[in-house]
Amino acid sequence: MDMSVSGPAHQQAAQDAAPHPEPGSPADPLTDAMRIAHGAVEAGIGLKLLGGLGVRVVCPDYPPRLRRDQDIDFACLSKERKAVAAHLEKVGCAADRRFNNLNGDRQMYFTAPSGRPIDVMVDRLTMCHVLDFRPSFRKLPHTVDVVDLLLSKLQIIELNEKDARDIVQLLSCMPIAPPGDGLAIDSDRFCAVLGADWGWWRTVTGNLDKLPGLIAERPHLAQPGMPFDPVEQAARLRQLADAAPKTMKWKVRSGIGDKVRWYELPEEVGH
Repeated sequence: MDMSVSGPAHQQAAQDAAPHPEPGSPADPLTDAMRIAHGAVEAGIGLKLLGGLGVRVVCPDYPPRLRRDQDIDFACLSKERKAVAAHLEKVGCAADRRFNNLNGDRQMYFTAPSGRPIDVMVDRLTMCHVLDFRPSFRKLPHTVDVVDLLLSKLQIIELNEKDARDIVQLLSCMPIAPPGDGLAIDSDRFCAVLGADWGWWRTVTGNLDKLPGLIAERPHLAQPGMPFDPVEQAARLRQLADAAPKTMKWKVRSGIGDKVRWYELPEEVGH
């Protein structure tokens, strides 16, 4: 999930590097990310992984999608923003002070000691839709909640292959269950987000409907021997989306339908 535009130095480094590092090696972006995430847990600071690296953490048995040039995406809460920035600098990350001074209430940017870009989203992810992490932020130690990892991918209007693969990975590895049922896609939160906003519902159900065709066209997206069938899981989520109680705002917006655009086109933010 590309949340920002990287600078020239990072782009050159990516060009000079081999594309697929060994899992767990120093060149693996998850090695960088988990060193920072573990340190945050030990310091009692809320800094949670997003994106494909977060998906890898909650689905460790799924063959990883490895890219040496992958950025690290984190989330934090606004009330801990200063503590998060101090922690990142303490572990050797360099802050983009100009960017952070201008945008720090919603996003911060750092560079890891390895040279890898780090984006920190504050309170919410604002892309095609707005995903507020605060209701379930404390649920897992190193990542945002599983359902938020999934929603952060399903809210993308034009899925690319890596985002589709992350969706398939989560649906292949995670059960769909109400809160308190262990590590799972939280069905209550899924329904709450989609039932409150017709735009969210429209984008997510559209992507769920596309998923069987995507897997049929690109069977390498799915892996054999996983606990769940991603097509069956997508159908289950579609049923939940349709059955979720809808707010009055949702019902009013549904009457307008596709005649008015229901999503935003994310801005590219340079550092």
